Amino acid sequence: MRYCLLLFCLITIRSFAQDTAVVVDEHRFTLSEVVVRNNFDYRAVLARIKEDTTFYKAFRNLRVLGFTSYNDIKMMDKKGAVNASLFSKTRQNHNGDCRTMDILEETVTGDFYDSKSRYNYMTPELYAGLFFTKGTICGENNIVQGRNLTVSNKKGMDKHKEQLKMLFFNPGKKISGIPFIGDKLDLYDETAHKLYEYKLDVVEFHGALSYVFSIIPKVESEKSDKVVVDQMVTWFDMKTLEVQARNYSLSYKAGVYDFDVSMEVEMTKFNELSVPKILRYKGNWDVIFKKRERALFTATLFDFKK
Repeated sequence: MRYCLLLFCLITIRSFAQDTAVVVDEHRFTLSEVVVRNNFDYRAVLARIKEDTTFYKAFRNLRVLGFTSYNDIKMMDKKGAVNASLFSKTRQNHNGDCRTMDILEETVTGDFYDSKSRYNYMTPELYAGLFFTKGTICGENNIVQGRNLTVSNKKGMDKHKEQLKMLFFNPGKKISGIPFIGDKLDLYDETAHKLYEYKLDVVEFHGALSYVFSIIPKVESEKSDKVVVDQMVTWFDMKTLEVQARNYSLSYKAGVYDFDVSMEVEMTKFNELSVPKILRYKGNWDVIFKKRERALFTATLFDFKK
């Protein structure tokens, strides 16, 4: 009944909606009319959103489950033609506190691998670090409390992989070690609040009402060299405030590198655990001493098992 009332309010208010600006901890946020009229505790919601760990937790849950995945990776040339690709079906097995992976199907084109079966591109190597299991890995858990992603004592590819994880699991948080932009990724400091607009709304998402929190650059700061995040939109479960989906895009040009990437992630539930079910990535980036890489990939996860 409450859902029906909220849905009615949502539909009705949309026809004459007016946003309301509020100040929380000296920072300005915009609330939709639906949030205001239904007296949602927006202060508590915004505080939880800022400190969210459920997005990271969903991916940590993959370390304690079995699942099947389709992996579709394409490396493109500047005209959009496919230079190299991999399409595979893999199965992660979880036994006791160990996990292994079986490759059930694999089709490869172009120079995806080198002569020693190593990845010829950095993008699939980073993908493998997130979704593939090599050999047997034991002793992992899905605990996120007290676990801080850091690049300390890491070098080369290991450092890049950790930075990717930080960017992926904690978008909007400062990342050390990335020249020119590390501080600019923090979407919650004083500088960011001068550059971006923050809005909390309520929308229908897959048949239920959800909070949606969006961060986009202000019109006057869109061309600023301090802006790295072009947009970040996150859907949250209204009861648990767990992340249900997140879309975000980032771009930047510096003297030694440039990038333009976007990601879409959607979650599902398995045994009360939130887990990612689909991830889409589109990226074009260039780093000094490396070849420019243009890539598309989609990870589709299903058939989760304890």
